[in-house]
Amino acid sequence: MSKTMGRMKMGRKLIEKIDHSSKLRVDIPAGMASSAPPLGSQLGQRNINIENFCKDFNKRTANIKEGIPLPCRVKVHSDRTYDLVIHKPPTTYYLKQAAGIQKGRIKKGEVAGKITLKHLYEIAKIKIEDPPNALLTLERMCELIIGAARTCGIEIVRDIDPVEYAQFLKDREAAIAEYQEQLRLAKESKVLRTN
Repeated sequence: MSKTMGRMKMGRKLIEKIDHSSKLRVDIPAGMASSAPPLGSQLGQRNINIENFCKDFNKRTANIKEGIPLPCRVKVHSDRTYDLVIHKPPTTYYLKQAAGIQKGRIKKGEVAGKITLKHLYEIAKIKIEDPPNALLTLERMCELIIGAARTCGIEIVRDIDPVEYAQFLKDREAAIAEYQEQLRLAKESKVLRTN
């Protein structure tokens, strides 16, 4: 009996430990990683040297315009080293930039902006380079981007008249300002009711 137990203990030592920790998935603005929460606390929970991580990330994103949100995947090893994979910005970021808007749709059925088929194709070419999308065809990637555009309220058209679109954006800015004013008034009336 004791020989069997000894062999089982040796067998357990030979088997590598399985890592059950999950990858850290976080969006970090390019060139703006800092030890402040929420990033600092997420890294600290995984025993990563926060200062070294921030320096490494900021150095690797130095050639990207500051403030662009970058989805990152961090895999931590048992010796406190890590593998950092930086993806391209989210699809919604590219769609809003192409449409020239800051905010997606506010109400259901609203058109927040417009992009052309050429914009759609260029975004698909950029996004297909991301590791999660490596096995997708360009056609399938375009379909996924069309779905994301529909969710944001961005309409895809064949051609855009610049003068007409500029007027559309001015009207939309006025609608957003009006909506924000309504939200502010609703918040103030709620505060007055609770006092």
